Amino acid sequence: MTQAAPLAAAVLAALCAAQPAMAQKSTADGIAEYREMLQDGNPAELFEMKGEELWKKKRGPNNASLERCDLGKGPGVVKGAFVELPRHFADTNKVQDLESRLLTCMQTQQGLDAQKIAATPFGKDEQKNMEGLVAWISSQSKGMKLDIPQSHAKERQMYEVGKRMFYLRGGPHDFACASCHGTDGKRIRMQDLPNLTKNPGAAEGFGSWPAYRVSSGELWSMQRRLNDCFRQQRFPYPGYASDVTVALGVFMGVNGKGGMSTAPAIKR
Repeated sequence: MTQAAPLAAAVLAALCAAQPAMAQKSTADGIAEYREMLQDGNPAELFEMKGEELWKKKRGPNNASLERCDLGKGPGVVKGAFVELPRHFADTNKVQDLESRLLTCMQTQQGLDAQKIAATPFGKDEQKNMEGLVAWISSQSKGMKLDIPQSHAKERQMYEVGKRMFYLRGGPHDFACASCHGTDGKRIRMQDLPNLTKNPGAAEGFGSWPAYRVSSGELWSMQRRLNDCFRQQRFPYPGYASDVTVALGVFMGVNGKGGMSTAPAIKR
């Protein structure tokens, strides 16, 4: 009996010590199961249908479609374009992500006012149409590997700018993007915070947007997601499709090279 008592105490102590890890694993498993269930019938498919229609529809003062828009693989080629954006475009001499590139095409081909669209609140008017376009275009590269180019000097420059922005601390809470997304194993409540400095976190984080957000019932583009990050840092909102947001996209996308695109994904 005297020998059994210390053994029982040791077993009890080991079980108590293991409880936090067991509970954490159980929580993580529950979240994974929840997300897997959400994937069955992703509402983003409705946005994809609208986006394909908008791509082919003649609109704007020029009564033209976007079917000649060059997303980096030649006029009208959509498949595989998303996983190679942001990239440098010779006609604008700028590094552009999907949304900034669409603004260029909407203005030059359809005659729409790109500045007006950029100033429009998310979820309103042409920004609502942008949601459909990014959903459909990203879906055409789903399952393909991220391969953000770095061959042009401006692409490499944007990576360095994005890296500096990622680690830049400021605002009333002295936050940076890296505060939440610079190390492994972080979470806010039920939300995992992927490490965006390396794979697999960079691919999971960058390659899953645009995404349908169950909590708001809306489809969020990468630009909208970045705006929300700035809000949470208590930073001023960046301009829509600005160089700052594009540079952050380059940084994340290059870090996620080789990972699989899952956009448009579904998020809590």
